[in-house]
Amino acid sequence: MVEASGQTRSNPFLERLRAGRPTLLLGIRSSRTADVVRIAASTGYHGIMIDLEHSTMSLDVAGALCATAADLGLTPFVRIPEREYGTIGRVLDCGAHGIIAPRVETVADAELISRACRFPPAGQRSQLAMVPQHGMRPTPARELNPALDQATIVQILVETPEGVRNAEAIAALDGVDMLAIGANDLTAELGVPGQYGHPALRDAITAVGEACKRHDKLLMVGGIAEGALLDSLPALGVSPLHLTGFDTDLLFSAAKSRAATFTKH
Repeated sequence: MVEASGQTRSNPFLERLRAGRPTLLLGIRSSRTADVVRIAASTGYHGIMIDLEHSTMSLDVAGALCATAADLGLTPFVRIPEREYGTIGRVLDCGAHGIIAPRVETVADAELISRACRFPPAGQRSQLAMVPQHGMRPTPARELNPALDQATIVQILVETPEGVRNAEAIAALDGVDMLAIGANDLTAELGVPGQYGHPALRDAITAVGEACKRHDKLLMVGGIAEGALLDSLPALGVSPLHLTGFDTDLLFSAAKSRAATFTKH
């Protein structure tokens, strides 16, 4: 990615995706202790996605999970509640490495989010001197600001037809690293809820994928778990970043399977 200054920003997580290496995120919605992060680390995940959009999790818990993930070598993302821009700085200060902003429809909204994630002059993130990533060691702004700007990943979630129409302008923003399509919400908005093989969804993914390619941005698609459909996504320009599921549905599946084990006789 090229910043406004003309410098190419390097980030190991983004570089992994650009190299085409499968990268796994575990969604966290109901867990409230660091045990879930340790499970993700020990089962081969590369990052976590803490969902503040669809949970009642506190920022205090989210921050603790982010810091633990980073300590274990995972990349912690936080999906913020829709349009709650004030949440961005707080979770970044607590150790989040990436922000996922849901239901973004306009370039103005995407720019507001990206600027909240960067320090001046690239953005308007409020100044601080101590973060978990640096061991809570007081660090001068001249060192801390560029380091955090370099490490922070901004993902814009496209979930409506208007967002698809504006994907070109959103992808063109220097402060945006990735676009993502939320297949569940977008199929509902398109009038074909849950029909992941529908041509309308494929056309939307194709359009956003082409916009990302033109501006050298990465694209993720979430919400699709069907093998054949997943296999078709790389040809549409989709990166190998996979949200495999949330702790809630994984716990349900495991509990159901375990119950069957004890009742099949």
